[in-house]
Amino acid sequence: MSEDIDGGVEPTTPIWAAFSDLMSVLLGAFVLILVAVIGVQLELSTKLDDAVKQRQLESQRRKTLEDALAGPLASGRVTLVNGRIGISGSVLFAQNSDQLQPEGRDLLKSLAGPLAAYLKSHDEILMVSGFADDKQVRSGNHQFADNWELSAQRALTVTRAFVDQGVPASSVFAAAFGSQQPVSSNADANGRAKNRRVEIAPVPRSTASGGERSE
Repeated sequence: MSEDIDGGVEPTTPIWAAFSDLMSVLLGAFVLILVAVIGVQLELSTKLDDAVKQRQLESQRRKTLEDALAGPLASGRVTLVNGRIGISGSVLFAQNSDQLQPEGRDLLKSLAGPLAAYLKSHDEILMVSGFADDKQVRSGNHQFADNWELSAQRALTVTRAFVDQGVPASSVFAAAFGSQQPVSSNADANGRAKNRRVEIAPVPRSTASGGERSE
């Protein structure tokens, strides 16, 4: 009878074996999570390092440009407002002329290298804008019909000077504004002198490609 009783009892799996299997599964899941977390941390660390290097390069490019502008800024030949470099028309050109003066040519030459380096790492294009005062072109001047044409030709002259000094032709264009955007009053000679100027500013390439070029 005891043999019949013993034979009717089915063997059971020890509980420690089931627990071991569960721990193996949990350990495997933990390892996978740990690997994923480490991977994310490495990716973030790499991105952070790249961002730091990019900021350092950007800082160096800006410093190079600021160094190039230091002398002209101190002498008043150049202004820098909201990233726009303004150059007095009298520094670049004689009155009613679109031919660069020696001082103006030297100034543009000193700016071309830093500007080209800046554009190389940005999806931007350099806009060279010509401006005039409200006085009409001197009578008897048959080269320019009006201030629009004079400001356009001056902007083109500066644009070509930059290209000659190594700024890629695909990264610079000219624009003319005539007397329509004065920065000072045209009521006196000092104000008109400020309005006769050329401005240089980087703009998003997509914005530039949507407009009309003067060249």
